[in-house]
Amino acid sequence: MHLQIPFHGSPFSLDSAGVAGFFGGDETLSAMGTVHLYRGRRWLGWYNSPGSYTVAKRYGQLANSRFWDGLFPGPNSEPAETFGLDGKAGPRYVASLSGTDMTTGHLGYLTIQMSKEVEDMAVQGKASTETLPASVTVIRVGDVMDMDEVGMMSTHHALLATIPITISIMTCFSCAVFADWYAFSLILLGIVSSGITCFVIGTARLHLRGPKTVTPGVPPGDGLLLTPRDVVVLIGSEKDVNVITKGHFLLNMHGGREYRSVGLCSLLLLAQFLLQLLLIPQATLFGQMMFLASCAASWVYNSFLSSLESEKIQGDLLLKALQVEGRAIQKYCLHNRRSQAVFACSILSDGNETNEDFDAERMLSLFVPNKTRVWNLWRKKVAAQLKSTCRDKKFHVTAEEKEGLCEEHCRLLKTFLDDAELAFKAYYERVRYPRSIDNWEEKIV
Repeated sequence: MHLQIPFHGSPFSLDSAGVAGFFGGDETLSAMGTVHLYRGRRWLGWYNSPGSYTVAKRYGQLANSRFWDGLFPGPNSEPAETFGLDGKAGPRYVASLSGTDMTTGHLGYLTIQMSKEVEDMAVQGKASTETLPASVTVIRVGDVMDMDEVGMMSTHHALLATIPITISIMTCFSCAVFADWYAFSLILLGIVSSGITCFVIGTARLHLRGPKTVTPGVPPGDGLLLTPRDVVVLIGSEKDVNVITKGHFLLNMHGGREYRSVGLCSLLLLAQFLLQLLLIPQATLFGQMMFLASCAASWVYNSFLSSLESEKIQGDLLLKALQVEGRAIQKYCLHNRRSQAVFACSILSDGNETNEDFDAERMLSLFVPNKTRVWNLWRKKVAAQLKSTCRDKKFHVTAEEKEGLCEEHCRLLKTFLDDAELAFKAYYERVRYPRSIDNWEEKIV
């Protein structure tokens, strides 16, 4: 018995260009970027995903040969950069003891992004003036022993792929039941091409690369990651801190430098796009609706994966690799930039007060580089206290030092020094950090 095709004889037909371009490929690209972050994700790409042309054009540039460069023109980026796992410029890093001053890369960028997600704690003391709030995030980097393969997130988000997979299979089966072989074959082609591409790309393994050895006798890698507003204080050995400042993610893909398998997948996606563009008008209205239903379900799932914030997932994986857990990361909110400077430098000076390599004035100038007489005198006074082992931080300005300063400047200097004293007191009384993380004292106002 031959079943009557729904909507048979209807004069309405979906335009081929409208069907093929109904959904964009940005969500698909973003969703494909999570294939290396979730366990089992590479096995769950068997659904009719939209945006095949966008994906083919983007990933085809990864294949590196004259043939592939002619077919997919554009820069041949590294795999990690292509999938959004590398390539972001990081903040400036300044070490407090070794003198290192450099621009970090993608892992430094992720560290700054992670610091923004940490809930901050207000410190005690009312500053004389409150400008833009400034935060200090302290990260104690653990002993990084294994920098080989990076772990992956759990499978619970990836398992939601069973929904678009089921819908794609059901719509494909429905087209076969009603003998709409054009729609059946095109949906099946979408399922196969998407599944193969996801599997091939997912075979790559994510690794963390950084300097594995350091010169014997180097000082600790304690230092600052600086942004125009907030700062991250890194505490740890040079070897461990180097992972953030000099390390990067590496995506180890099969196929050598040519990445032929990725090129073949891109070619398959391009063929899928062209065939769907040409043959969808030959399908019945019912088949066209089934095709759109499978694309819509896949688009919803891809949009869900896009909303999971790939950078946050990368940051979580980085923290696990660096063994930064629980109290090893804390964030504190200060009233203004000068209080932030004193607070952050107090953390770095702890245990290094008598170390000649610790240049307190230089570290303060990273926050407040002003060269006026008031600021120069402020840095000199604060630096002297940072180099002092005495816990009771008091500031005394002699008449000789005040000579030449007008009344307004003297009042301004007193205000700045009062803020510095409050920042010292907040550090010592509330959040003083011994060198051992197990003895850290934490008191929240």
